[in-house]
Amino acid sequence: MTMLPPYSRISVLGGGAWGTALAIAAVAAGRDTLLWAREDDVVSGINANGENARFLPGVALPKSLRATGALADAVRADALLLVVPAQVLAEFARALAPLIVPGTPLVICAKGIEKNTGRLVNEVLKDAMPDASLAILSGPSFARDVAKGLPTAVTIAAAGDVSARLQTSLNSPAFRPYASDDITGVALGGAAKNVYAIACGVVDGMGLGENARAALLARSFAELARLGEALGAKRETLMGLSGLGDLVLTATSKSSRNFSFGVELGQGKSAAELSAPGHPLAEGVATAPALVKRARAEGVELPIAEAMADLLSGALPLGEALMRLMSRRLKSE
Repeated sequence: MTMLPPYSRISVLGGGAWGTALAIAAVAAGRDTLLWAREDDVVSGINANGENARFLPGVALPKSLRATGALADAVRADALLLVVPAQVLAEFARALAPLIVPGTPLVICAKGIEKNTGRLVNEVLKDAMPDASLAILSGPSFARDVAKGLPTAVTIAAAGDVSARLQTSLNSPAFRPYASDDITGVALGGAAKNVYAIACGVVDGMGLGENARAALLARSFAELARLGEALGAKRETLMGLSGLGDLVLTATSKSSRNFSFGVELGQGKSAAELSAPGHPLAEGVATAPALVKRARAEGVELPIAEAMADLLSGALPLGEALMRLMSRRLKSE
């Protein structure tokens, strides 16, 4: 395999925990890295103290990592990692469009589905910037583990040689990217797993046992695979890091915001209470109804995701969610 030259300069757009962790990974891979953040305290803290105290406290950042609050300066790079929430990606892309050099790879690092339209993040970016060189990075990756240099593997999907160049650009002994051309599959896996992580958390919070959680996890993957097939995703992608791998991590670990949200939901707290300001963001809350909407548009049935969407909206009481799933018509696996 011929190794393509890396992108020398990488800018990470988004100064949260995940953006900061990816910036650390880019530095570790030998790239000249700049981190853009909206928050003045994040920029000053990184440049003056070598720490993102707001979003990643206690993690010492590489001395060579620089931060800026000027988006026009940050986009002067060979590749851009977009680490903004899925629900604001369209707005951010429109602001970004007039600033970038045509052909600059834009790597989506957010996970989710746009709640009002049901669009995957790659579709959101493509609609806002039709000529963009689009890529997506996803996989089983908690920000703090990546920031601490613990072994992590992800998938990077893009067309042509872009995925291989990005793979070379971000590869290091602790961060191993796998290249793919299945942008849809990577986007879907990263989004849907948050909904199913909440469901698995609910099972844990209700004390329904390991058998129930394992069954729910397996059937959740079956739903993901059905929708993936309808959207044209490759089954091997969904079986890989950005599908099954990310689902298993997110749906079984208390470090997962979505799983922890589900645990508290299963213990009787309301979705509104858990989504109040000051609580960690659980992306699956916004994703659940959007995922169901997209699946229905494709003629695909997602009973677990539908139950979660109804539970989160308050249309389905907690005690009835399991009954709805367990009383469904018997069928073959």
